[in-house]
Amino acid sequence: MSDAPKTRPAVPEGKSRFVTTRQKKANDQGYVGYETTWEPFQKEVPYSTPKKP
Repeated sequence: MSDAPKTRPAVPEGKSRFVTTRQKKANDQGYVGYETTWEPFQKEVPYSTPKKP
């Protein structure tokens, strides 16, 4: 096998319309996680009471 240390290559930030994904730093066991941020894709409108007939 290879004697090279097990490391993950740096991944660029992933961007799409509503999602952004970033690579986290490796922990002491070598696990590399990813952080996902969702942008809101629905508008929130304050509720108003409907008119009475």
